[in-house]
Amino acid sequence: MARILAIDPGSRITGYGVIDSKNGKTTYVSSGCVRLPDANLAVRLRVIFESVSELISQFSPSEFAIEEVFMAKNASSALKLGQARGAAIVSAGVADLPVYEYAARRVKQSIAGNGNADKAQIQAMVQLLLKLPSPPQADAADALAIAMCHANTRTSGGLEYGVGKRAGKRTGRWSAADLRKYGDK
Repeated sequence: MARILAIDPGSRITGYGVIDSKNGKTTYVSSGCVRLPDANLAVRLRVIFESVSELISQFSPSEFAIEEVFMAKNASSALKLGQARGAAIVSAGVADLPVYEYAARRVKQSIAGNGNADKAQIQAMVQLLLKLPSPPQADAADALAIAMCHANTRTSGGLEYGVGKRAGKRTGRWSAADLRKYGDK
């Protein structure tokens, strides 16, 4: 069984989702949002790092998934998002968790069957797929979608090829050695 912690990073609200994945079945564990203080960026990044570290301690995940950087129209917003991602990824790195990154379009395609799905569609699909009594808050739903995308990508023999930025560079499955070799590039 894999316990997956996924993060939907943000400079104001960071969503998280935790699921268990075993034999192709996913089970909801927890989700929520870390609401960041109205403070300077350094303080918000510290809160992200500490909050994700606390989630790791609380839920003991075996894998960590996060959304890849995307190009935004506003350069300042894109930089802040990248820094928020970095703070979350460092928390996973400190805990020696393997980190997997997924493009937003791939996550939406995996969950809703449409790479252009809106937030309401993602919330509805997450609720349906995880059999939740109500739709999770939008940022938590996004994090759960990232976790489920990762779970859908996993196989009993490891990770499928074609994950993230290196898709199409080789055939076969990613091995642990491949992840170590390409993980820092």
